[in-house]
Amino acid sequence: MRNNTSSDLIVVGSGLVGLVTAWRAAQRGLSVTVISQENRNAASVVAAGMLTPATEATFGEEPLMRFGTLSRDRYPAFITELEDESGLPAGFRTTGTLQIAFDADDLAKLRDLSELQTRLGIKTERLTSRECRRMEPMLAPSVRGGILAPDDHSVDPRLLADALWAAAERNGVGGIRDRVTEVLVSDDRARGVRLESGGEIGADQVVLAAGAWTSSIGGLPDGVLPPLRPVKGQLLRLHTPAGESPIVSRTVRGLVKGSPVYFVPRENGEIVLGATQEELGHDLRLTAGALWGILRDAHELVPGVSELEVAETCVGLRPGSPDNEPLLGPTHLPGLQVAVGHFRHGVLLAPATGDAMAEALTRGELPDYARRFAATREFGSDRNE
Repeated sequence: MRNNTSSDLIVVGSGLVGLVTAWRAAQRGLSVTVISQENRNAASVVAAGMLTPATEATFGEEPLMRFGTLSRDRYPAFITELEDESGLPAGFRTTGTLQIAFDADDLAKLRDLSELQTRLGIKTERLTSRECRRMEPMLAPSVRGGILAPDDHSVDPRLLADALWAAAERNGVGGIRDRVTEVLVSDDRARGVRLESGGEIGADQVVLAAGAWTSSIGGLPDGVLPPLRPVKGQLLRLHTPAGESPIVSRTVRGLVKGSPVYFVPRENGEIVLGATQEELGHDLRLTAGALWGILRDAHELVPGVSELEVAETCVGLRPGSPDNEPLLGPTHLPGLQVAVGHFRHGVLLAPATGDAMAEALTRGELPDYARRFAATREFGSDRNE
């Protein structure tokens, strides 16, 4: 069966990155079709929604953190525009993030992190144990101290995805529930896609934004798509009993004997608790050991977590590139662009990614602030500057 429908643009993938790309491209006047199967293990569905470049700052990732800060700073205007256009809430909370240390070694690591944050020009404030517990009274008395990042906020990725779909549809974006099996290539150019159902859809441009499953799409010449790997994450969604105050009022990120754990509260009383980071390929098993480890560390920091109801357990796969930085924009195959490889930062980087991809799709190249992340870049050299 052949489907003669064609678009200016096909976006493969309906996660946050795919949807923001489709929405921004449609706003630029392109006719857009999004093709994707529903996937409950996609990173966008599982993600906690932390917008935390300050508290995720890592030595060796300074350029990525600068990109993250740029995207975070676009979030308020982005959310206002999106909610106005979609008519739906996106679950954006501007309460800041508190990062805390369980013991002296953890506190030393936070002090090192504070120095990196200062060097990057990120606004943070060091806090004593007492100051941390004044902000979050349910913290354990043994907490040694922390860092407040007042500009690191959070969003509900599931609500955000609903709002992006609605805004995209209002701009004429169409959707097809199917799996793309391969990119159609002729005369050394991407011309569309083939569907699992047997249909073919033509387009002037194709964007691959299928997260950790992007590499399974066939039809591409060797070397067009850099290798991607799935990074497994397990987490829990807890529910605060009716009439009770939540155990934390803002995002709390903690170190417990070197292991990270986080609490992300929602307005509806939900607390997202996570998450593991496991290099196990496409393994989607939910394991008792991983959940026990998360709950053990969470209990050390906030003992009241043990009283909450477990509403949901989740396993997701983050898409990691060879250097753990996004792959954006045109590839070496004309007509094919990508927006993938965001690893832990897909939610954070959504606004900046959408803007950068809209530029690349309408002008043929990424804006200056995103060129470091070009899909055609070379890997293996020193890229920390």
